Amino acid sequence: MSHLKEEQPLEKMTVIELKEMTMTIPHEHLDKAIHDMHKDELVAFLKEAKGIKEEEPPKKKKKPHVRVKTKLAKPELKAKIMHLRDAKKAAQKAGDRKISDRLRRRISHLKKKTRKIA
Repeated sequence: MSHLKEEQPLEKMTVIELKEMTMTIPHEHLDKAIHDMHKDELVAFLKEAKGIKEEEPPKKKKKPHVRVKTKLAKPELKAKIMHLRDAKKAAQKAGDRKISDRLRRRISHLKKKTRKIA
C-alpha cells in the first residue's frame, strides 16, 4: 500500500502520510521538528530531500476585453436616428416585427441620449 502512496502527488497526500514519509528520510537537525510542521512545510521538505523541482505551469494572461465607447455629438446622433427610422420603416413594410421592435428601442435609446447631451 505504501507503494501507491509514493506515486501519489505530494500535494494530494494527507499530513499523516507526509509525516510518515518524512520519518523514513534521514535528515539532520531541523529548525522545526517534523511533528510540528504544517503540510506546506512537509511538502517543501520532501521535495528538497528527493530533489524534486517545482514546475509551475505557465499562466496565461487574460487580456480584459475593453470596449471603447466613443461619444457622439448631437448632430451625429440625430443622423443615426434618421437612418434607423428609415430602416424601421423598411422592416415594417417587409412585415418583420422583430427587427422593427429592435430598431424602435434603439431609436428611443438614442433620443434619450440626445436629451442628455443638450
